[in-house]
Amino acid sequence: MGPLLNVEHLTISFPSRQGVRVTNVDAVRDVSFSIGEGESLGLVGESGSGKSVSSLAIMRLLPPQAGVRGVISFAGNDLLCGADDDVRALRGRDIAMIFQEPMTALNPVMRVGDQVAEAVLAHNRVSKGEAWIRAVEALRTVSIPDPDRRARDYPHQLSGGQRQRVMIAMAIVNRPKLLIADEPTTALDVTVQAQILDLLAELRENFKLAMLFISHDLAVVSRVSDRVAVMYAGQIVETGGAKEVFHHPLHPYTRGLMNSVPTLNTDRTRPLRTIEGTVPIAASLPPGCAFEPRCGQRIAECSQRQPQLIEKAPGHWVRCPITQ
Repeated sequence: MGPLLNVEHLTISFPSRQGVRVTNVDAVRDVSFSIGEGESLGLVGESGSGKSVSSLAIMRLLPPQAGVRGVISFAGNDLLCGADDDVRALRGRDIAMIFQEPMTALNPVMRVGDQVAEAVLAHNRVSKGEAWIRAVEALRTVSIPDPDRRARDYPHQLSGGQRQRVMIAMAIVNRPKLLIADEPTTALDVTVQAQILDLLAELRENFKLAMLFISHDLAVVSRVSDRVAVMYAGQIVETGGAKEVFHHPLHPYTRGLMNSVPTLNTDRTRPLRTIEGTVPIAASLPPGCAFEPRCGQRIAECSQRQPQLIEKAPGHWVRCPITQ
């Protein structure tokens, strides 16, 4: 049996004005990964690395001006070239997404129960009463207290953590096979963040959910992912099992991310370690490795050609000539 989600050679471009000339700039470049049934893949990288754009391409929610090339298939269905109606039927039923900011994703003038029920009605031939019952049950599943009453509340009446739980309820109410979580804990405090991560782990176990978990936070990703893919400047630079990547990082960028995470042994009197420089803009990438200008281990070859992904250990791939 093949993977549930398969992404091959995904490239996403957007028109960009360079003076009086408009050119297409690649925001995501030749990205490939797969997710099996019940598996969780963590997609890690700084803001602007292409993580969220890749997830929107999977959901086919990119704006019309975006150019998308490659292969995206889900359970044998072509998500990139399939008919709009076919993809729309899968989206929200078999593939669901939790967006970054629930306050902007939720409709402020609709009761949260109606919004969850709307997801039920969109994909099931049931009455409005049955949809409401399922919505309340979904809110109960995500541990919203007193769900019968809170279903009648509006988003502004809920806390940030409760609004995120409503978003999760909307995503899982139709029992999808794949859940895409785009920075679902970024706007939450540490205590609520831990509760949401525990909830996602519980839902994965109970419903055998596959998950694409997108984050810039390595500590968060390590809690919820079986495998990890590290993105930089629109490319995957390292991928492998979560324990292998976190305990034995190979790419200098991955090592830099790991070194910048404070630990219990971190000297609080000294500044945290950082990766010097900034992510290059997509319109003016260096000719060789995109990370070369920021890399303290660079060699002459790094500025001359783009490295390819090489398997250094079973299932552990890296895009770096230094490790090759």
